[in-house]
Amino acid sequence: MADAEMAKRAVGFAAVDRYVTSGTCIGLGSGTTAYWAIERVGERVRAGEPIVAVATSSTTERLCRERGIPLIPFGERELAVAIDGADEVAADWSLTKGGGGALFREKAIALATRMFVVIVTPEKLVERLGAFRTPVEVVPFSVRWVEREIRTRFGVEALPRGGDTPFVTDNGNLLLDCSFGSIRDPVALDAQLREIHGVVATGLFSGLTDVVLVNGSDGGVESLAPRGDARPAVP
Repeated sequence: MADAEMAKRAVGFAAVDRYVTSGTCIGLGSGTTAYWAIERVGERVRAGEPIVAVATSSTTERLCRERGIPLIPFGERELAVAIDGADEVAADWSLTKGGGGALFREKAIALATRMFVVIVTPEKLVERLGAFRTPVEVVPFSVRWVEREIRTRFGVEALPRGGDTPFVTDNGNLLLDCSFGSIRDPVALDAQLREIHGVVATGLFSGLTDVVLVNGSDGGVESLAPRGDARPAVP
């Protein structure tokens, strides 16, 4: 296994072993790092632990079924913990998510869970969000209007994901990837974007993160402390 995958595996397994309790309902995220959390939950379920999950995407649903993890609909039970990756983690623990296109469901689960654990490798840590394009989920009927409004209001590119073959989310919507550059206030930007009629959600997550786990220089997994405004860390 390549070093990069070993790092993702280590942080994904650590999140499950530290924060998932037998008998609970959990949220499982999407992406290449969250994949390893799914793998670890599957191992524990096959060992006999009664864990059920809510999935953030159709891909995660498929992985859970293949690994024997029982799935339930979102909202049926309280979520004790949710584990997911991120495209960027800023110093204040604001996040950019949605590189895989599951931002709406990922945010729904992050909002609903009692504890939101973010798992990343060191290259995802940034001082401010914005190097990674900000995904914006849009109702298809409104996508040209929203694209024009973003360019007019913010003076930035808003590129339809997939180009001539549009990327369609699990919710049947389209994505615009927006190049805002360094984002000083992700809370304000998220609110401004959602004011545009047709915007369903953005990939800016603020004030939701409880724990950030990252691979340390010694190969172990560290729990970071936030710098700036963020929700307090959970021991």
